[in-house]
Amino acid sequence: MSSSSPVLDCGLDEFTAHMVFSTLQFLLFVPAMALNSVAAWVCLHLRSSSTFMVYLKNLVVADLLMTLTLPLYAAVQIPGCPVALRAFSCRVSSPVFYCCMYMSVILLGLISLDRFFKVVRPGGWRPCQSLVLSKTISASIWLFFISSNVLPTIVLTNQVPVNASRDLCMKMKSPAGKTLHHNVVWVNNAIFWCVSVLIGVCYVCIARKVFRSYKNSGSSNDEGNRRVKVRVFVVVMVFLLCFVPYHVLRIPYMRLRADKPSCLKTKLFFAKNFSVLLAMTNVCLDPFIYFFLCKAFRDKLREMIRIGDWANSQSSTNNDEAIL
Repeated sequence: MSSSSPVLDCGLDEFTAHMVFSTLQFLLFVPAMALNSVAAWVCLHLRSSSTFMVYLKNLVVADLLMTLTLPLYAAVQIPGCPVALRAFSCRVSSPVFYCCMYMSVILLGLISLDRFFKVVRPGGWRPCQSLVLSKTISASIWLFFISSNVLPTIVLTNQVPVNASRDLCMKMKSPAGKTLHHNVVWVNNAIFWCVSVLIGVCYVCIARKVFRSYKNSGSSNDEGNRRVKVRVFVVVMVFLLCFVPYHVLRIPYMRLRADKPSCLKTKLFFAKNFSVLLAMTNVCLDPFIYFFLCKAFRDKLREMIRIGDWANSQSSTNNDEAIL
């Protein structure tokens, strides 16, 4: 990669930086695959009996697909990566990755809205609590991202890759593809900040409701209070940690992208790469959302663990009897 021999001396060892990012992404893949495989297996044994469960299952699908893109995303960070592999990442893997990332963002917003209605307005009219509507919303969002982002990007990233420069993906896009990319970035940023406002409003209201109820009940159970705080704010914590840094850095990076090489541009590039790594950790943290917020998920997971332990003990007993 040309980035391994930088033109500007900005005090950054770009070769080492790329290797560090690549290694961390490969390492992230292992726990992400394990956690999301377990989550998917548990969800397969749960009925979609609530809007929360519908959103949770869609989030599991998004996380599992996003996890599958991590090895390729990590591989193309390695200096000297084949141009053909980087080209495939530009055309297919990266669009799928970002599609799943924004699906996760929107689904976390919908989960927050679902929590808001159940905690703050438990007895009121809740149009968003319809199973049919929640399934329709989820399917529509998938269709929107696939039809407006993934498929057009695959079609319009149609130029022959010439070399493995840092801007390879942009150079592979046709003029229409570059326009699409620019528009998609700004639309996705707008979606993110709208969802951020939604989550903020929902959880301010939820927090007030929960802490007011604890204050009125006069509960002195500190351990119980801590558990409630974790369950109330787990979505906010995951959202802030994983997605806010990327979107804060994305706008200035896009503004500087067309400028001539500079140290500020190089530093923003690596800061953005680090923020992408933070966004990737979402696939490891989302399973904790399932566990903390969904009692059915917890119960089914514990049941499956108990069944597994019982099966192992029976197998061990049978082996002992066979030996005797």
